[in-house]
Parts: sequence; C-alpha cells; structure tokens
Amino acid sequence: MARISEDTGIHIATLYAWRKGWRLEGEVVPASQKDPEGWSAADKFTVVLETAGLNATELSVYCRERGLYPEQVQRWRQASQDANEKPVLTLKEQRELEKLRAQDQREIKRLQKELRKKEKALAEAAALLLVTKKMQALWGEAEED
Repeated sequence: MARISEDTGIHIATLYAWRKGWRLEGEVVPASQKDPEGWSAADKFTVVLETAGLNATELSVYCRERGLYPEQVQRWRQASQDANEKPVLTLKEQRELEKLRAQDQREIKRLQKELRKKEKALAEAAALLLVTKKMQALWGEAEED
C-alpha cells in the first residue's frame, strides 16, 4: 500500500478505505500482500464463485487482472467441491457400522454395570473399615478402663 501510495500520490488511508469498500462489495481484494496461495479461504471461494460461469478466454482475462493462474482457480474450485463431499457407504458397510455400534452399546452397558457393582463394594468396604475402627476404639477404651 505504501508503494502504491507513493506511486500514485493517493493518501494511504484513502487506499485502505477503497480496499475496505471493495471487499464489502464482494470484490476479491486480498487483505494482505500475500501470494494468492496464501489468501484466506473466503477470498479463494469468492474467486471460485466469480469465475464459475466464465469460459476459458474470460477466465484468462480475469486471472491476468488479478495476478492469478487459471490452474490455481481450478485447484480452488476442486478443493471447494471436495470440502462438501461425504463418503458414501454401501449397505454392507452401513450394516457393519450398525453392528459395531450395537456391540459398543452392549460393552458400555456391561462396563457401567460392573462400575456400579464395584462402587457398591467399595462403599461397603469403607463402611466396614469405619465400623472396625470404631469397634477397635471402643474395645481399646474398654480395656483401659
């Protein structure tokens, strides 16, 4: 921005305001001087949207104006498409996943039951230990009397 300001004689604050306005209008104006590969995902997606209906000649002009290569735009387009794909499972794979889920649920129930049983045993052991200590304290006092 400083170099452009010096070259054109336009105050740098004005350049920043123009850039901000263009971004609000949806124009592709990177927020930094980064190489296009370093642009944000939003900027790349905006380029993909803007070039969606362009033929090869129009795409070349668009890319030249913005310092891009058509190959970059194609990669970004493919990345945008791939980002929304969900893996398609076959019926067999879905059944297998359902079996695994059911097995996991049974294992969870079994472990929860075992945990409850062990918690009860621990509580009982703690109670017995407390009673034993109290009895020893009482018997110890009784023997001293």
